[in-house]
Amino acid sequence: MNVLPHLKSYLCATKLIQMKLLDGKATAIAIKQELAQAVKDRKAAGKKIPHLAAILVGTDGGSMTYVAAKVKACEECGFESTLIRYDDSVSEETLLRRVQQLNEDSSIDGFIVQLPLPAHIDEMKVTLAIDPKKDVDGFHPFNVGNMVLNLPGFLSATPAGIMELMHRNDIVTEGKHCVIIGRSNIVGTPLSIMLTRNTNPGNCTVTLTHSHTQNLRDICLTADILIAALGQPEFVTADMIKPGAVVIDVGTSRIEDATKKSGWRLAGDVKFDEVAPKCSFISPVPGGVGPMTIASLMINTLKAMDLKGK
Repeated sequence: MNVLPHLKSYLCATKLIQMKLLDGKATAIAIKQELAQAVKDRKAAGKKIPHLAAILVGTDGGSMTYVAAKVKACEECGFESTLIRYDDSVSEETLLRRVQQLNEDSSIDGFIVQLPLPAHIDEMKVTLAIDPKKDVDGFHPFNVGNMVLNLPGFLSATPAGIMELMHRNDIVTEGKHCVIIGRSNIVGTPLSIMLTRNTNPGNCTVTLTHSHTQNLRDICLTADILIAALGQPEFVTADMIKPGAVVIDVGTSRIEDATKKSGWRLAGDVKFDEVAPKCSFISPVPGGVGPMTIASLMINTLKAMDLKGK
């Protein structure tokens, strides 16, 4: 009996996978440098500099950190920025009035209203009040519809950031099976559409799973690319991962950690330490998708000027 073919199969099966970290922080820095150069070129040509505004309501720690990072990114890209803050007691009427003022302010190219908002404010009403041409978060139904039809508009920042992270790391998506855990309107659903397009990245066969999906572990084991966006810390474990899969972790949850001065640490939806050895690529938390979301927001802000012909 010729044992050589069997020996080769065994060696291939047991060979250690060379895992590569999807460094969103480094990728975002490169993007911001490119944007900074584009701004310098606009200045040299006497053109307007992008101006991003952000409305922050209340004192939620995560929201404050995220908005501060956006303001810093504006500085790094050479953008102008305006931060508008309200107490969490602000009325819906006052907030809507400020949104309309930003819609009408020609000096503002794009703006965001940081979510979540207090319970007494209708988030959808606020989203619908934003001028779609300034909706750089890509949440307005007008921009969602354009995304579905592949028409010009703003792509939701997190899915767009994930697509860019895969593109810049030369991840092959064509013909691959991508499983997304989580069907939110902000990440899972738009990302499923983007990945099925005839683009690069794209041309995936996508399975969009959720809380009612049966046999989730078995489905995940078929994934060439697994994207976890469900908001449950360390939900994805090693026994859900096919060897050599690409794993992208979108989750960011604060969990108690007595060893930290703050008393907590950030955790993703993936149990990183046990999953990473099985992966060809994996994104960390923090430092993975988060920085790419902010970079995508900067891209959208510059794009706002192009869409308006400025």
